[in-house]
Amino acid sequence: MTMVERAVRRVRHDMKLRLLQVRAVERVTPACVRISLGGEDLAGYATAGYDDHSKLFFPAPGAERPVLPEAGVYPEGVTPPAMRDYTPRRFDAAKGVLVFDISLHGEGPAVEWAAAARVGQYLGVGGPGGSFVVEGDFDWYLLIGDESALPAIARRLEELPARARVLAVIEVASAAEQQNLTAPPDTRLVWLHRDAGQNLLAALPGLEFPPGEAYAFVACEGDVAKQIRQYLIADRGMNKKWLKASGYWSKGEAAVHEQFDE
Repeated sequence: MTMVERAVRRVRHDMKLRLLQVRAVERVTPACVRISLGGEDLAGYATAGYDDHSKLFFPAPGAERPVLPEAGVYPEGVTPPAMRDYTPRRFDAAKGVLVFDISLHGEGPAVEWAAAARVGQYLGVGGPGGSFVVEGDFDWYLLIGDESALPAIARRLEELPARARVLAVIEVASAAEQQNLTAPPDTRLVWLHRDAGQNLLAALPGLEFPPGEAYAFVACEGDVAKQIRQYLIADRGMNKKWLKASGYWSKGEAAVHEQFDE
């Protein structure tokens, strides 16, 4: 078998804005809505990384479709729509289906829209502008996150080769928010429930890590993600070259997405 050198490669994509239509709405858990989109505008869409982000453009209250800019400019007198970044949960080019999972925790335009979403409504989708693709086999993979990272973690588990060894640590509100995930056979899934007083920072020191070099992905609230990154490097000796940590949200702030490299 030919070995691929370990590397993280950046892939660029077309930044076209797309007006798509809701094809299906599914309540995955009490607080997670799965939205399946389709339409002619989906042609040419690309997503090569499990933690890619597309920008979703939501219709104004009472409107069926959002107003999208043309060449980056909105029509005079038009208020730009509410926008939020979400990870594509699944994309099937052959079937013409793009799927997003939206968590109903908290408040905001995405939560309000998803809670009432119905087939036939429209949603604007921009990007991803690019993907970070992890190449080569690692001895094992570490995936850490909360509800905001579940689409990326679930997609990563589905896309890893069957021979991969994985430890995934996921914090959710309660046992009712656990999802049935498809993963390689040698995967250990650790679910943490906030209603039972469990959280990522407290749980990590008690977990045994597999031997060898890992690639780690961390995504959750910004301050927590930074602390986890520091812990993995300082206490667990992980190579920061193979560690991607992001803040997918921040307490008291809206539309926050930060990546922590140093």
